[in-house]
Amino acid sequence: MSVYIIAFIFGLIFHVLTLGPICQQVRRQNVLGIFLLNLSLSDILFILTMPLWINYYKQEHRWGLSAASCSVAGFIYYSNMYISLYLLCSISIDRCLVVTFPLRSKTQRTSRYAWAQCAAVYAVVITLHIMVLINDNLTDAHDEVNNNDRCYETYPITPPVALFNLLRVGIGFLLPLLVLAVSYWRVLATVGQSPGLSVQAKRKVRMLSFGVIGIFSICFAPYHILLLIRSLVFYSSNNKAEGSYCQFEQKMHFYFSCTLALSSLNSVVDPVLYVLRQSPSTEIESNIYESDMNSIFYREV
Repeated sequence: MSVYIIAFIFGLIFHVLTLGPICQQVRRQNVLGIFLLNLSLSDILFILTMPLWINYYKQEHRWGLSAASCSVAGFIYYSNMYISLYLLCSISIDRCLVVTFPLRSKTQRTSRYAWAQCAAVYAVVITLHIMVLINDNLTDAHDEVNNNDRCYETYPITPPVALFNLLRVGIGFLLPLLVLAVSYWRVLATVGQSPGLSVQAKRKVRMLSFGVIGIFSICFAPYHILLLIRSLVFYSSNNKAEGSYCQFEQKMHFYFSCTLALSSLNSVVDPVLYVLRQSPSTEIESNIYESDMNSIFYREV
C-alpha cells in the first residue's frame, strides 16, 4: 500500500508538471513529444485508478466493490504496463535512428509516423487484454469463495493463464528489453565515435542510457521473473490444488504482490526520463547531423 501511495502522489505531481511542456512539443510536431504524450496519457489513466488499489490493500486484500470495477481496474493496470513497455521501446528505437542515421531519419521521421506507431501499440495491447477480459471467468478472477473478495488473485492458476503468463514474459518483457538494450548500445557506440560531442555530453548520454535500462529492469524485471517462476512451477507440479505447489504459492504471494506494486513506480519515473532526455538529445542530434553534413561535403569536394 505504501508503494502505491508514493506512486500516486509523485506520479500525479510529476505528470502535471511535465504535461504542459510535452504538449508544446506535440504542437511543434516533435516526434519524441508525441511518444511521450501517449506515454503520459496511459500513465495518468493508471494513476487515477491507484486509490482503488490503495483501498484494496488497506482492506487486507478485500475488494469491497463490484466485479465490473475490478475488471476495469485490472484491465487498465495491465494495459498500462505493456503500453509503457512498448512505448519506451519505441522511443529507444527512435533515438537510435536519430543518432545512427541522422540524415535518413530527418526526412522519414514525421508526426504521422509517430502517431501511427503509438496507435498501433495501443490497439495491439488493448485488443489482447479485451480478449482476456471477455474470456475471463468472473467467479474465479473475483474470488468470493469463503468471503475472500479478492481481485485478480486466484490460486491455483489455470493452464491457459500459465500459458498467457509465459507469453507476457517473452513478448511483453524480454523482447522489449532486448530491443531497448540493442538500441542504446548502438546509440552509445555512435556517440562514442562522434568527434563533435564533448566529454560531458557523452557522459550524459551514457548515464541516461544505463539509467533507462536500469529503471526499466527495476520496475518490470522482478514482476516478470516471479511470473515466469510461478508458471514453470505450475507446469512442473503434479497436484495443483494441494501439496508443494500450494505451499509454494502461499510463500510467493507476498513477494509477488510487492513486485506488482513495484511495477507501478514506472508511472513516476517516466516524467523524470522526459526531463533527462531533453538536455542531451538536442546537442547530440545537431552535432551528429552537422558531422554527417560535413562528411558529405568533403566527399563531394
